Amino acid sequence: MKSIISPAFLLLIMVATSCKQEAAKEVSKGFALTDTMMNRIGIDSASVRPVMNELRFSGKITPQDNKMANIFPIVSGYVTRLNVSLGDHVKKGEVLAVIRSTDVADFEKQRRDAETDVLVAKKNLKAAQELNESRLNTDRDVVAAQKELETSQAELDRVNEVFSIYHVNKGSYYNVIAPISGFITDKKINPDMQLPPNLGESIFTIAQIDEVFVTANVYETDIARLQLNMPAEVELLSYPGKKFTGKIDKILNVLDPETKTLKIRIKLPNPGYALKPEMAATVYIRYEDNQTMTSVPAEAVVFDKSRNYLMVFHRKDSIETRVIEPLKTTAGITYITAGVSSGEKVIVKNALLVYDALND
Repeated sequence: MKSIISPAFLLLIMVATSCKQEAAKEVSKGFALTDTMMNRIGIDSASVRPVMNELRFSGKITPQDNKMANIFPIVSGYVTRLNVSLGDHVKKGEVLAVIRSTDVADFEKQRRDAETDVLVAKKNLKAAQELNESRLNTDRDVVAAQKELETSQAELDRVNEVFSIYHVNKGSYYNVIAPISGFITDKKINPDMQLPPNLGESIFTIAQIDEVFVTANVYETDIARLQLNMPAEVELLSYPGKKFTGKIDKILNVLDPETKTLKIRIKLPNPGYALKPEMAATVYIRYEDNQTMTSVPAEAVVFDKSRNYLMVFHRKDSIETRVIEPLKTTAGITYITAGVSSGEKVIVKNALLVYDALND
């Protein structure tokens, strides 16, 4: 006996089968990145590279030693005029200050006396020569007169050289002159100030800062790891987020007895004079370890629920949330001991966005 299946029942079966297929299709389809998300992410490959270590030191910006000039006054007296302020840029030969001093008058007297002695010596030499021609004196008298003239001339030359070197003017005024071009980094005088005799400290310091040093303090435990010309990266409080690069220019051989640290210097170019003396700096020195390890950019790592993850990219509709074991992160690179292999593709930009979309 044949069973009869009604058309309505067949239609019901077909609808149910279609719904199951659509549901299965949705399940197999799963999560997939949209075109918008694909444009917002970045993908990179895990790779094996030498493990880098990082040392960090505190320091500050300092002018170069051979581009600084400390100016000491050679006279005592009153400061009658001050032409510069702290931080001003000055040119070589510029008058920084004027000092009124009796010492200058004494220099002028020495020069006048020397000039008089030269005139007298010349007259004495001429007279000796005339007497010698008349046989009224000896050649020894002429030689003695010549020697006296040479001595007097040497003294006059010395006094004139003092005037030239120290820029001494006639009268009682002394000009303090800039010996080099640069910036006034220290100033210890003011108008109407009395300068005592034999002042033992400089009244101005001028520094050229077209190139500067970063001087950093290194603890004894790190000294053996440093070498000349090692690359260095410098960060300054004044310019957050900006990095300056250079090399170790010098490693001093004497420890500071108070801090028990060794100083190193990194030379940096300074266009526009953005780097100013005494700015606080942090110095990073990186060097290779004697091992290699699989690594990824640090921004690829997602930390959630006390674990670290990578978003491993297979296809736009096949992304795996992978647990990893990171060793450390240095200079934007994370070294991984387990969880990912070299060559695997991982999402490095907006990885957290993809992680939240896939795991929520």
